[in-house]
Amino acid sequence: MRILVVNPNTTASMTARIGAAARAVAASGTEIAAVNPAMGPASIEGYYDEAFAIPGLLEEIARGEAEGVDGHVIACFDDTGLEAARTIARAPVVGIGEAAFHMASLIAGRFTVVTTLDRSVPAIEHNLMKYGLDRRCARVRAAEVPVLALEDATSDARRRIDETIADAKREDRAEAIVLGCAGMADLAATLSAAHGLPVVDGVSCAVKLVEGLATLGLRTSKTHGYQPPRPKAYSGVLDRFAPS
Repeated sequence: MRILVVNPNTTASMTARIGAAARAVAASGTEIAAVNPAMGPASIEGYYDEAFAIPGLLEEIARGEAEGVDGHVIACFDDTGLEAARTIARAPVVGIGEAAFHMASLIAGRFTVVTTLDRSVPAIEHNLMKYGLDRRCARVRAAEVPVLALEDATSDARRRIDETIADAKREDRAEAIVLGCAGMADLAATLSAAHGLPVVDGVSCAVKLVEGLATLGLRTSKTHGYQPPRPKAYSGVLDRFAPS
């Protein structure tokens, strides 16, 4: 089985960490291909960055489909471009946000999401409502850590995340923590041990869900909303994205 893991931002060092986290949980015989687009923002922090990350993401998904991968993981916690990716993919496509929410709901009555910056909170809250899991989430908290600070060993990112988890345990009565950024993927095990509760990483959750879907032979539905895009002309710099 071959799974494509797409980091929608262009920071290659983060892609490498995401790929390592995915390989750590993949089943024997599952090959993980971790990639990022050549164009787009260095990190995704809010709606504006998200919009400009989607074209490059979709190119990577289309390339994976052409290569015959068995499934795709979108490794941005906002589930950037997820619905559009499903229209061009027959293999299953899972976002790390939705994967983490669903997995957390299976092991805890209430969970808190710990994300990077306050500007990311509304998008996560919107997704929780869309997935029907907002009532299971006690709160979405921001540790006020820029995404790229997670790549900097000299930053105080880990301390801020630790403090935010401690607040969630005390004030939210959280029974599990969901890490709200793909760049936190390698912290889950140590944070769980330090705080004494399940800490859920969306990258590993999405890999296991895609493996399950592929094993069951379940593919993306092509009726109604996930039908392939209709052929039409796209103008200007978007010409190369025109459906054919």
